[in-house]
Amino acid sequence: MSRQEDRPADTSSEGEAASEQGVARPDAFLLHEVIRKEGDEELRRTGGALFLSAIAAGLTMGFSLIVPGVLKAHLPEAAWADLITSIGYATGFLIVVLGRQQLFTENTLTPILPLLHDRSIATLMRVLRLWSIVLVGNILATAAIAAVLAGTEAFTPHVREAFVTISHHTIEAPFWTTTIKAVFAGWLIALMVWMLPATGTAAPFIVILMTWLVSMCGLAHIVAGSVDTFYLVFTGHASLGDYLWRFFVPTLLGNVFGGTALVAVLNFGQVAPEVEEQKAADGEA
Repeated sequence: MSRQEDRPADTSSEGEAASEQGVARPDAFLLHEVIRKEGDEELRRTGGALFLSAIAAGLTMGFSLIVPGVLKAHLPEAAWADLITSIGYATGFLIVVLGRQQLFTENTLTPILPLLHDRSIATLMRVLRLWSIVLVGNILATAAIAAVLAGTEAFTPHVREAFVTISHHTIEAPFWTTTIKAVFAGWLIALMVWMLPATGTAAPFIVILMTWLVSMCGLAHIVAGSVDTFYLVFTGHASLGDYLWRFFVPTLLGNVFGGTALVAVLNFGQVAPEVEEQKAADGEA
């Protein structure tokens, strides 16, 4: 990750002049550079390292079903109980993000900034390679953890019943409704990733808040939702076709669009003039 010292800070008069001219604020540019450098580092990682990290993330996301399920099983039937249960959804995300594991929806933002910066076929192919490895690793691991939850008695029947109740939301909506829900989820998760470098010690709070919103609003997340839907498949409450066409495809489309178009592209647009200025100063084509 880059540091603010990599680019000299503007003086207050220069900052005011930039604001008057309508160009991006220097701090927005620095935030962009931090995330772009992080994306560059991810694109350079070996396939084996990416895959193992993605497997770890997919397994960890099982806690975004386990914790809400345990909470739901022990809370009374009340309207407010769902708000508490939704907080448990943040557990998997918190571990994944703070543990620096590879989560597909984070990668709808970080490697896109190097692609927007370079705009080359080579970088595009590196992004597609990263996406493929991370998505496959995430999904295989979610299937594995869901199989363990469904095929063992690690949790009581009451908790396992709560798992089923919670998981049904992933396949209950029509295709395009799920897609729209996934757009909002991808948007929120990518915004979370965008904000994290600037939050410092408040990072855990930001992760909990943004992922709680995803759960509370019933939005669709490709990795967390895969744990839920695979659990339904392995317990006989859904078919593999339900997973593919009622969840996976619409959710993947929505998450990618929400993360890339609504966060990466739009936030790149606000700093594009400074990016081009810096590239010219560095002698880049």
